[in-house]
Amino acid sequence: MQSQDVAPRPPSASAPVLDVGQAEAALVEHYPRLVRLAYLLLPPGLGRGRRVLAAHSLAQRALPRGRSSTPVAPDGTTDPGTDPAYGFLRARVVRTALAADPPRRRAVRRRRAQLPPPLPLVWGLKLFPRAGGADELALDQQLASLPGPARAAYVLRGLEQLPDDAVRRILSAAGVADPEAALRQAERVPDRSALLTSPEFDPCSLQARPTDLLRRRQRGKAVLAATAALAVCGALAALPDGGWGPDGAAAPVYARNASAEAALDPARLTRVSPTAWRTSARLDLSAWPARGDRTGDTALLRRALAVWARPGGSVRVSATPGTATGGPAGPPQLLYAGDVDGAHVVLLHDGLRVARYAEPKGSASGAALDLARVDGASGAEAAAVVLNRSDGNVRYLTAPWVKKAAGQDLRAPGSEPSDLALTDGVTAPLAGPAPRAGACASWQALRLSGDFGAYVLGDLGELVPARLTTGRPTAPHDASGDGARRTWAPFACSLSVLRSQGVRSVNAWRYAEQELPDEGGTAAWVCTRADTWRGTGSQVLAQLRIPGVRYGAAVARSADVTACGARDPQVLAGALWKSRTGSWYLLAAGGSRTESITASNGVDATARGNVLAVPAKKGLRPELKGTLDDGRPLDMLR
Repeated sequence: MQSQDVAPRPPSASAPVLDVGQAEAALVEHYPRLVRLAYLLLPPGLGRGRRVLAAHSLAQRALPRGRSSTPVAPDGTTDPGTDPAYGFLRARVVRTALAADPPRRRAVRRRRAQLPPPLPLVWGLKLFPRAGGADELALDQQLASLPGPARAAYVLRGLEQLPDDAVRRILSAAGVADPEAALRQAERVPDRSALLTSPEFDPCSLQARPTDLLRRRQRGKAVLAATAALAVCGALAALPDGGWGPDGAAAPVYARNASAEAALDPARLTRVSPTAWRTSARLDLSAWPARGDRTGDTALLRRALAVWARPGGSVRVSATPGTATGGPAGPPQLLYAGDVDGAHVVLLHDGLRVARYAEPKGSASGAALDLARVDGASGAEAAAVVLNRSDGNVRYLTAPWVKKAAGQDLRAPGSEPSDLALTDGVTAPLAGPAPRAGACASWQALRLSGDFGAYVLGDLGELVPARLTTGRPTAPHDASGDGARRTWAPFACSLSVLRSQGVRSVNAWRYAEQELPDEGGTAAWVCTRADTWRGTGSQVLAQLRIPGVRYGAAVARSADVTACGARDPQVLAGALWKSRTGSWYLLAAGGSRTESITASNGVDATARGNVLAVPAKKGLRPELKGTLDDGRPLDMLR
């Protein structure tokens, strides 16, 4: 839903007043969004590392200074329905980011105090966002070719979903001489709004690499020696005769330690019996036997353990969000060691994480280490781990209780699953899901069945696939039945927005059906909730499926909320819809326990029951409030 046009107006005594505390709260709440906005607006010539630090600096410096309150939106940069504090911060970020653009620097020399200072500082590390695919790289190059104002127009349209009039006001307030020209120049780049939310442009999810190690060593030898001597002398002076230091009986940092050495010894790896799962009290990774044709390759296992404990600079290390990257505390469990698609692969489990080590055959260079949390995984969540990715295909290592594997196209609920051969628990290659951008004609999921039921797992680009379920959040069931497959079909492609976020499970709940005005048929409302391994960072997406449309449309998205979950199985969402007659309507729906829905802010209407459909104007951003059958209020999903 888009906001109504509001003409710019000069400051007045009646202008809303923004307290600094409100601005700080909005900055904390929307910090990742503001930093992503700043990163996309900053000149690409700065380089990815400097852009990351500058983006964080811009977002942090957006807070007003020198007074306890300040008028907001005197230049019309905040629309109705938008948090005034967020709109104020967004306008300041845009203005300061454009001031840093090279063609505008001469014009803003007197405003250098507003440019990002050399903080935050990071010594000894290079920080940059996760690498994306070819589509993200192409979009980054196209944005780099645009001048700063045009780049800002494109990002405000795509990332912030603002109408052109709102973009003009923000650019004008930021000092752009010709906002109209900036909008025209932005149209030279194809609309790829979905890519702007990918990890490629997320300066809050970073990878780290060392800087020039040789130069740092040469310059630091004298300082290091002096510091070490001073530390030793100080420690000796501080210790009483026969007493302990501040760390008690702990050994020095780099001393030999029996537990640490045991964790690196291939001979001490835990190996589970192939039949242990039949009598185990738990169906989790601890019951998996060691498989593969290189379980006796001591040299390979030693390299895998050493790299896990101390990955070198040439090792590509990745970890799901919230996963610790340090080595195991003791001897881990061996899950697999063997040759897969031209690589030596080792899978290890330390009780909390799965580690995958891979190296090209015949060479230890080009090694990769992937880590993922699996604490508390059991049943379907412990049924498969990604073994290898090659040429767009994925091989999985499955649990010993899995008897059959198949590929299931979530976009084609009427199609039969395609069987995958299982060899010592390793599946034949399965085509990966749809790409991030472009047409989404299919979405391949992994269907597993065995002694303990059938599961459907989705590959979200990480080491452990996510469990896919359907049904009411308090009683979800695996998406293996015909009804569950029909529920997922229109919304499967929305899984692409959940890649690389450490997702544990995704549930699709068809919470309402609604008869559309003007004989538009019956629409379906579905809420998809993605929960993570780390507990925080859950994603909730409300989607609307219109009859005759192949895909569901996302109408609201929130993070870290309880909606659509087991703790609070309620939801309320709305959208503007244009009927076949050309009339615009506000559609809204809540769960079965919603007793009434009230709309405001441009649409004043109340409906009894859990659905609402009233005439509206294009571009509005109405507010929705619901009431549950027990009298509790219900807020809309944003």
